[in-house]
Amino acid sequence: MTKLLDEEWRILASLLPPNWRALAGQTKAIQRARGPLKDPETLLQLLLLHVGGGLSLKQSVARAQVQGLATASSVALLKRLRRSERWLRELGRLMYKSSRFVRPAHPPAGRRLRAVDATTVEEPGATGTNYRVHWSVGLLDLRCDFFAVTDARGVETYERVPVESGDILLADRGYCHRKGVAHVLAKGGDAIVRMHSTNFPLLAVADEKPFHLRPRLRALRAGAVGDWPVRFEASGRLWDARVCAVRKSAAAAEAAKKKLLAAASRRQSGSVRAATLEFAEYIFILVTVAQKDLTARDALDLYRARWQIELCFKRLKSLLRLGHLPKKTEASSLAWIQGKLLTALLVEALADKARFFSPWGFDLDAAQPVA
Repeated sequence: MTKLLDEEWRILASLLPPNWRALAGQTKAIQRARGPLKDPETLLQLLLLHVGGGLSLKQSVARAQVQGLATASSVALLKRLRRSERWLRELGRLMYKSSRFVRPAHPPAGRRLRAVDATTVEEPGATGTNYRVHWSVGLLDLRCDFFAVTDARGVETYERVPVESGDILLADRGYCHRKGVAHVLAKGGDAIVRMHSTNFPLLAVADEKPFHLRPRLRALRAGAVGDWPVRFEASGRLWDARVCAVRKSAAAAEAAKKKLLAAASRRQSGSVRAATLEFAEYIFILVTVAQKDLTARDALDLYRARWQIELCFKRLKSLLRLGHLPKKTEASSLAWIQGKLLTALLVEALADKARFFSPWGFDLDAAQPVA
């Protein structure tokens, strides 16, 4: 078993940044070379057992002892976890930087880009507690800059996220609510959010009458980008925004429609409305950044960058459902979330490797030197 685990670890470690061991000291995850967790390799394996494998702290140290990896207490591992947030964050940043994900072509200068999301978590074991984790991460570096834990009924909303002047918060449809977007604007930030087709009433700028999106979408040619100024009412006032849109390719539109129909079939909710199927032929986002500061193409490019890491978010959501979030201190919670992000990136890297697998099951670069 140990030999098999050693082989698997060598393959996994080959996906990490080349200087990952040195970073443990530079980020002070390991400050003094003593105790069972003094080695970066041993420490990272235990941390991944805990955050990636969904094991509790006690289960992680017990598994490590059985496998001959290390003998340590759960308290010692928790302390190391708290000190490892910067290390895990930097490893994730470097992996994300070297990944296949494409960065925005023209990110707005001086603006902090933040991808916002949330997921429900059910803790295993005796507690069986359901709760919801809300977080935001930097779009360019995947650094977790905010998290909050609520009960399972805690809704997705921008109102929950602290906003600083100049922030641009990117989110999917779950955050497409007028009060939430108004909250971001009132704090001096901006929002870019995927729109629902019906639940965000818009007004025309010229006469403040209802803005009808569908006729404008129908006029879009393939490859053309739509950009229409709008207003919306929230918190007792009107706010300016834009709708930016692009028509999907025929293949992408057909795939989106099939997904809607399959979801309706699973829910046994009958047919999907014709309007919903028509809206599935487009991507349209609400943008509050002024046109002079961000073109429609660049706004869609930013949303594309956010959408690209949706795969990583989906991995993250699956991983977040595993294990017990250490909620007592912010340091341990942040380290836990950064560890989940790192694990999600490792899974993505392994999936990419698997697409071009070799008959012996690993890259020769990850193998031992020739004897």
